[in-house]
Amino acid sequence: MISAKSPREIATMKQAGKIVALARAAVAAAIAPGVTTKQLDRIAERVIRQQGGSPSFKGYGGFPASICTSINSVLVHGIPDQTALKDGDLISIDIGACYKGYHGDAAWTFAVGRVSEEAVRLMEVTRQSLFIGLEQAKPGNRLSDISHAIGDFVEAHGYSVPIDYTGHGIGTHLHEEPAIPNFGSPGKGILLKEGMTFAIEPMVHAGKPHTRVLADDWTVVTKDGSLAAHYEHTIVITHDGYEILTINPDEEEDSVYGQTGCH
Repeated sequence: MISAKSPREIATMKQAGKIVALARAAVAAAIAPGVTTKQLDRIAERVIRQQGGSPSFKGYGGFPASICTSINSVLVHGIPDQTALKDGDLISIDIGACYKGYHGDAAWTFAVGRVSEEAVRLMEVTRQSLFIGLEQAKPGNRLSDISHAIGDFVEAHGYSVPIDYTGHGIGTHLHEEPAIPNFGSPGKGILLKEGMTFAIEPMVHAGKPHTRVLADDWTVVTKDGSLAAHYEHTIVITHDGYEILTINPDEEEDSVYGQTGCH
């Protein structure tokens, strides 16, 4: 069942989202050649716990870490380890935080040092696709209007989206109904109403849409080895549009996360 959240619940989710944003900012500041993904994981967990939250991902379905760190051809669910970042890498950081029983969930792709023009373009198209989709997040629209806007924009730029990995509802559970694909026809699915909360997350391949899961049963990679990018925000539908919950309201979002990170 898909239910609208009360003002009290939304306020709690805003705090969870702020914790996600603070952890993401701390991780972003630490990303550099030579830093390991395990170090990034520790940074994120420390911030989340210092802010009174707990990492949503740690132990979720057996996941062994606090964040997902997905490098280059890894689409999602990369497990932090002793892998050191290299100049030219792309890394997608997916962070969830639980605060007083409610979750926030967001992802962002960062450049490590100087990256290729191809990587910059992929990051920018994927980031733009998130906000293109969010333009359709308003009362009276259908859920698939968001999906269609994302997929149409991505495909128009020559990229693809995976079929098996989607956005989702969110609240007292990290993953709630409905699933939100990044493709499809408009005008279908549930009618969007004020108070509904979703995690909208375009995942984009530079190559074909096919994926495979590695032997650890978590790490998802592009089957053709092409680069991937991933951007996500938790939002609430408002009376006339949407509000992003996974930001720090004390900062200018674009000043921290609006750049591709290339030099």
